[in-house]
Amino acid sequence: MWGVPEGFRFYYLRHTGHTFSTRSGATLKDTMVRAGQSSEKAALIYQHSDDDRQQEVAAGLDATVRRARQEAAGVPDDQPGTADDQRSGTNLARDR
Repeated sequence: MWGVPEGFRFYYLRHTGHTFSTRSGATLKDTMVRAGQSSEKAALIYQHSDDDRQQEVAAGLDATVRRARQEAAGVPDDQPGTADDQRSGTNLARDR
């Protein structure tokens, strides 16, 4: 039938659509509107996270923390890696 694999259900595309939507930066509300859903619970059923996405999230968090530490240490953006990496984020926040 139409060149799709045996056992394929178009319903599976709902999972794929939700997952790709959020990976592209859509919020939960954005995804709900696109899918015509009125509850967060229903929308979350269709969203999935894999190891690649978890690596992207970890890298984004790392970059955000490094930037904040550089700013707190007064290091210009063109001198990466020269921030005081021995000080904790808590101590840097206390100095503000």
